[in-house]
Amino acid sequence: MLVISNSSARRRTLLAAAAGLVVAPWAAAGTAHAAAPKVYLDPGHGGTDPGAVANGLTEKALTLSIALQTRDILKASYSVDVRMSRTSDITRSLAYRTSDANAWGARIFVSIHINSGGGTGFESYRYPGTGSTLHSAVHSRVLSNMRTVGSVTDRGLKTANFHVLRETAMPAVLTENLFIDTVADANLLKRAAFITATARGHANGIAAYLGL
Repeated sequence: MLVISNSSARRRTLLAAAAGLVVAPWAAAGTAHAAAPKVYLDPGHGGTDPGAVANGLTEKALTLSIALQTRDILKASYSVDVRMSRTSDITRSLAYRTSDANAWGARIFVSIHINSGGGTGFESYRYPGTGSTLHSAVHSRVLSNMRTVGSVTDRGLKTANFHVLRETAMPAVLTENLFIDTVADANLLKRAAFITATARGHANGIAAYLGL
């Protein structure tokens, strides 16, 4: 896998043209449709890797729930192709997640996590030196949707040398959705309405970035 700091400039371009034939879509015998954008969702951890565990909650279960709902909201509302690194409680290596997204030709990559370490609130990450458009779109909408259910501190948009951000060949963002080991945050994460709001925030941010 190639790792370069200007990875934000590496954009996958879809070329839709019939060889030797140029016809306006409205004049063609069959209406031409652009391919649906490919969105890769990565629920953090899974299987033998539970992630953070506290207050009766497990990170791997929370991230899967958010990701599955994000997928369902996207597919119900937009013309979009969604692939996930896992759809059940199975083990996936970091290398698998990025290689799978790259091989599939994903347009964007969104990794979903739950924080730990005694803090509070929501924060998100992109790889240093890459563009902030996807990052800003997702961060702002996740936060605003979370706040429809409860009070959430904005810990800001950050950069980090995380594998899933560094090794992906497309714009990528990683979200840290509250702190599992902080009681107030855990109490929100236990609420079905909050999980759905968080998923909707991810879906809305993705849709906004893609112009859906």
